[in-house]
Amino acid sequence: MRFFDFGITFAILTFDRLFKVLPKIFLTGEKIMLNKGIKQVQKGFTLIELMIVIAIIGILAAVALPAYQDYTIRAKMSEVILAASACRTSVTEGYQSRNALPTVVNDWGCEVVTGPASIYVNTITTSTTGTITVVSTVPNAAGNITLQPSSSTTAGTVTAVALGNQVAQWVCGGAGTTVNSNYLPGSCRG
Repeated sequence: MRFFDFGITFAILTFDRLFKVLPKIFLTGEKIMLNKGIKQVQKGFTLIELMIVIAIIGILAAVALPAYQDYTIRAKMSEVILAASACRTSVTEGYQSRNALPTVVNDWGCEVVTGPASIYVNTITTSTTGTITVVSTVPNAAGNITLQPSSSTTAGTVTAVALGNQVAQWVCGGAGTTVNSNYLPGSCRG
């Protein structure tokens, strides 16, 4: 009977020690080694764990940097579109209140013919029908952006506006736009 009691006592002590160690392994991630009844705790990270973390950071950086660069270009392009807002107001009011359309270009009273108009805008010009052309100087997105007045309420459709009527929408990024459509604001992508 003594041998049996000794075996049960040994098993209980072993399981007791294991159940004290296992939660520590799962909750803290410590690597615990039982070597001849002595508990040894390994501290720090292994080389492979560090390499995995560096690889994950590298992958995230490879994806995030181009997206961030596109985002900053689109943010700068929103200033270009905003620069045309004064001309949009002038042309809209002109269609509703004028007796005749201008006979020469840049006669709507809102143009900036000799630039720069702002940090990212070189010039703002208008046609006789009120089409606004903004010349962008945004790095990697330099070129022309056009905004055309339209009496049509169908998105992206340009229909000439008659004097005395209102401009139903402004079609942005249409004919005459040379900037890559990826860099235009969402309202200009059609």
